[in-house]
Amino acid sequence: MNKRLSRYDYLFAITFIFMLVVALGTFFYGFRMGQERATAKYEDVLFKKTEAENGYSAYHQQYLVSYYHTIYQPYREFHKKWFEKMNELEVNRSADASAILKDLAQLSKDKYTELSTKSMPDSSPLLQDGLQNYLKSLKLFGEALGTIQGKANSLPSYDLVAEMDKDAYLAEAKKFSLTAQKNYYDSIIKWNLADNPQLKQVDVSKPLTTQEWSTLSLSMKNDYIANSTLAGVIFKLYTPQDFASRIDDMITTGQAQKLSLSNVQQVMDLLMATDAVRSGDFIRNKSRLYPDEILPQLPFFFMQN
Repeated sequence: MNKRLSRYDYLFAITFIFMLVVALGTFFYGFRMGQERATAKYEDVLFKKTEAENGYSAYHQQYLVSYYHTIYQPYREFHKKWFEKMNELEVNRSADASAILKDLAQLSKDKYTELSTKSMPDSSPLLQDGLQNYLKSLKLFGEALGTIQGKANSLPSYDLVAEMDKDAYLAEAKKFSLTAQKNYYDSIIKWNLADNPQLKQVDVSKPLTTQEWSTLSLSMKNDYIANSTLAGVIFKLYTPQDFASRIDDMITTGQAQKLSLSNVQQVMDLLMATDAVRSGDFIRNKSRLYPDEILPQLPFFFMQN
């Protein structure tokens, strides 16, 4: 005669199955964490091995491309989302501001975690600095957004955006982002100099006439813009090359001369005051303004970023 299972037997079986599931989950989680750490360690070893075997310069194109895909692009995803959500708050009065800021804070934390596993070669300190500055930016964004979230729904969304523009921690987060951007464009200048030691350089912290600007390479112009936006903490969706192409358009079409704008800062001020720079301007103007420009093979120089 079959013996029926007791309540204790059922409880034991369920407990056993539950413990088995937990054990398997813990195993796979640990395996994944170990795999990610091993990958990060391998990337660093591979960088050093490749550099030694091929005699790469400190700012070889391979390093610039690697930085773009593993560091710049992940940060750019947060960067784009920031402007997308700020625009949503500005135009949609019924938007759930608290939920929007919560999502942004979480994205900044996720990107911080992602970038914290990355590294750049010891021989490329500008790229190392860029990584560290992006990490600082993401950390501050996450902390500031978490603090603001609690009072987000007590203000009209457009007032909230105005308050956020004044927030000291968000301002510092933007400054770290712009510093990282400057680090990257400085690195591109180093790449240019390796191939062309005669490349004309200027002090990017000093004013330039439109005539002086026109004699520069695009890389030098971009570096000038990166320095200017950092100095003014001008945190926008567009890239330095987008801004540079609008300046070049103003000069080559004679608009700058017609408006008696004799130095680059005057042109920049006008473009910003009229909100005349857009993300993608460089790609739209590239074939007309820069048909023979020598640039590293970075995606944002060849397609919409």
